[in-house]
Amino acid sequence: MTSQQIQRLLEPPNAGLAHKSALELLNDRFSDTSKLDELESAVQEAGIKKAQLTQQLIASKESIASVKSKAQIAALTHLESARELGLERQGLTDELAALSHELVSSLGHSDGESKPTLLEDVETMHRALKELEGVGAYVSIVERALALSEAAVAQMKSSSSPLTVASTSEYKTLQVFIQEVSRACGAVEDLGSEHSTLHLAKFLQRIRDKTWSDMKGFLSASLLSASEKLGWPMPVDYASASADDRKAFESAFTDLLRLQEIGEILHSSLPGNDHEGLVPLEALVLPVAQRFKYHFDGDRQTNRLDKPEWYFTHIINVAHDHRPFMEVVAQRILGDTKYKNVSAWHNYTTLLLPLLARKLRRTVPQLLPHPGLLAHTVYQALVFDAALREMGYEFQGGDGSDNKENDKGKGTGEERAGVSAVILDKKEWFDAWLEGEKKFAEDQYHEIISAPDAWLIADDEGNDSDEHPNSRGTGDLRATNSARRIKALVEQVTDRYSPLPSFAQRSRFLIHVQLPLLEAYHARISSSLDAFETLSSALVRAVPGGLGVDGPRMDTRRLTGGVEGSQRLCKALISAKYVEVAMVGWGEEMFFLELWAEINRRASLRARVEVHRSLPDTNEGEDTLEGTIFEELVTQYAKLVSRAEDMLVSQVCGEVEALLKPHFAAITSPRSDSESQADSDSIAVPPTLLPPIALLSSHLTFQRNTLPNSLTTTLYRRIAARLAEYILQREVLYRPALTLHQARTVHAECELWAETCQAALATSRARVEAPWNRLLTAGRLLDTEGEVDGGDRWEEAAEGLETSGLGREEIRTVLRLRDDCRR
Repeated sequence: MTSQQIQRLLEPPNAGLAHKSALELLNDRFSDTSKLDELESAVQEAGIKKAQLTQQLIASKESIASVKSKAQIAALTHLESARELGLERQGLTDELAALSHELVSSLGHSDGESKPTLLEDVETMHRALKELEGVGAYVSIVERALALSEAAVAQMKSSSSPLTVASTSEYKTLQVFIQEVSRACGAVEDLGSEHSTLHLAKFLQRIRDKTWSDMKGFLSASLLSASEKLGWPMPVDYASASADDRKAFESAFTDLLRLQEIGEILHSSLPGNDHEGLVPLEALVLPVAQRFKYHFDGDRQTNRLDKPEWYFTHIINVAHDHRPFMEVVAQRILGDTKYKNVSAWHNYTTLLLPLLARKLRRTVPQLLPHPGLLAHTVYQALVFDAALREMGYEFQGGDGSDNKENDKGKGTGEERAGVSAVILDKKEWFDAWLEGEKKFAEDQYHEIISAPDAWLIADDEGNDSDEHPNSRGTGDLRATNSARRIKALVEQVTDRYSPLPSFAQRSRFLIHVQLPLLEAYHARISSSLDAFETLSSALVRAVPGGLGVDGPRMDTRRLTGGVEGSQRLCKALISAKYVEVAMVGWGEEMFFLELWAEINRRASLRARVEVHRSLPDTNEGEDTLEGTIFEELVTQYAKLVSRAEDMLVSQVCGEVEALLKPHFAAITSPRSDSESQADSDSIAVPPTLLPPIALLSSHLTFQRNTLPNSLTTTLYRRIAARLAEYILQREVLYRPALTLHQARTVHAECELWAETCQAALATSRARVEAPWNRLLTAGRLLDTEGEVDGGDRWEEAAEGLETSGLGREEIRTVLRLRDDCRR
């Protein structure tokens, strides 16, 4: 029974529906009055049916409770069963999920917790089985190769001297076996097999190389045993050794040479078969290497980072001490073999170089934090290379190998790199060394410039200008201490990098270390001249208020005036001139000529130089080479010298002219005329003329004692010519008429200037008078005896006088100054 049916049965009785049903029944059974007799029986039947229904209702009500109880019990039973079934279903679901998860492959998962499926386990086992089968074949091949290797070494040990090709038959069998396996591995590789075949081929090749090394080792041990009896690795006195010892040595040496010949034939088809050294010499190097390692790789006192010269000297001594033995004994043995054209000593020295190369590679990283030690090590490496070259050794590469990469782009004058290339060819190490050298040079420069005696003029005893024959006649040039020290510093830098074999490295050193020193010194002198101009009183007069006159005044005359000011300018002048002369000499040295020629020849070096303003323009090709590498700097220093000369001339002339102004004012005053008339017979030097003459004498004396003769002469001529013109204009040409006494006084004063200069310069009168010629001529014209006709006879009045420098109109003007001249 459904729940809907139960709900319908539980509904209460519907009276309306019952009445309707009863009415329908009566209408159906009693359709007319003839049937009313049956009504009573119908009522009775309805009563009986009612009683039955009532009885059923009572029974039904009585059974409802029990049915309901049973239904509740059944429902609870079914609910519990449903819960159990739900739990069972959930368990089945989880189990199904677990089983499904186990069927998913663990490949590609990164959690590391998933396990492979059974199928994957089976596949893995199959692969492992295949690999084990392959390993079995692999092991059998290796076993065969090892057996042949042992047989080859045993055959070598059992062979008797002299060595023959038959003594290496087992090794040849091993080599053929390895070649067959390698070809098979190559075919398998072409089919896309795994890389284990490649590993097998490489492993077999290592076995072959190890076998050959063991064979050489056995014969090398025999050679070393024989050489020890001769005293090796100490210098060998071969003539004093016994005949048996010499025979044993030569036999072992020859066997190794024969083995090398056989090896070259057997290994001719192998890549990298270019052997650099003779095998017997390699064996003789082993004891030397052991001694080197004992002294310079351990904890002994001989292994010091600050003493690289010790291990360089050790190798030099070894090469030198063993040279007679190599050139006499070893070379004689080589003469009977195919290696007769090989230099035994050269080859032996080449085999020594890797000892130093390995030492440097281990040592330099420890030196990078210590620029001083690094620079010292590089310098010692360069000294070592130079020492070997002096001994006649020719380098083939950085560590003795034929390094063709290092030879690319080398010019005709560029040497092959030696042991120093281990450091110099590594960019990081070379840059560290270059930076350390630059820092050291800069520190030295600042120390020189900051020294208390930097700008003191050095004594003549230290003059080294004779070292440069092309000094343009300035052999007596003195210099300041700073100029000499700068010159020495630049030459020291040249000494540091001149042994560099590479022109590219030399050019970098020149640009980054050497030229900045010369540029900085030029800037220092130039700034001192700028400061002098700023402080000079002449500039203050020329630019009033330009120096801030509203502030506290400074006595600049004490710094820039008089001989002290002239001394400051002379210091700048001779400092610049000294370095200029030095650069002229450097530029003509062979080292810098070769460097400049190579820079012009190589495009890469030209590109590096063209961006540097202190180097001259390059010329592509050696045929158009002009000038020197210092030409641009020489020009800059020459301009600095010229500027200092101009300032010196301006300073001396300006001071003398300033002191002459009172004198000119005095000689043109009326009082001066009356005094001269009172004492017409005597000619005395006016007191107002003494200060300028004394000042000029002091300046010229200082210049003579300080500057070289050529500079002194040049400056004197410029100073005297300017002063002569100034005096000529102020005292002669633009004065009113003169009396005879005044004319003689002017003449005497003109002569006094020349006499003063002669005394100050301590030279001949003829050389002194040249710049004063116009003034002296004017003075002599004024002091001409007798009357002078101012007309066309003026030439007769000047007859016999030096009139060079004065024109016709100037002579007439001078003559007309005399009051006795007829106008």
